[in-house]
Amino acid sequence: MKKTISLTVNGEMWNTDVEPNEILLDVLRNKIGVKSPKIGCERGDCGACTIFLDGKSVRSCLILAIEADGCAVTTVEGLSKNGTTPLQQAFLERNSFQCGFCAPGVVLAATELLDGNPRPTEEEVKEAISGNLCRCTGYKPIIDAVLDASKDLEI
Repeated sequence: MKKTISLTVNGEMWNTDVEPNEILLDVLRNKIGVKSPKIGCERGDCGACTIFLDGKSVRSCLILAIEADGCAVTTVEGLSKNGTTPLQQAFLERNSFQCGFCAPGVVLAATELLDGNPRPTEEEVKEAISGNLCRCTGYKPIIDAVLDASKDLEI
């Protein structure tokens, strides 16, 4: 029994029919066409499907689409509507990602950190991105980029 839900995704309103057991990740990727949330573990462990739901980071593989009815979703595409953010630029300058699979989730986790704590310590950065699995970098260039970006933020 399908239900129509309404979502605002990266500032654009969407209405779509969903099954009661359909997860938000699948709706975003397959019905709305937003590809940055990745299909990873599908258990909430890897962080590849991270999005902002009403401004808070969540794992979209753990949210039923029907639960997000009326909510605002922001993905990494929504962060860079006006060009790359200073954080994204720091990631580029540091060549922080190799395969890029983890990048959207890491960018959102780091964005959330810097929004609440513009001058984090290295330990706070590690904690903030700890829910995002990266198999390529060893995390050092990611952590360094977040710390670099924090130096450029206006408080």
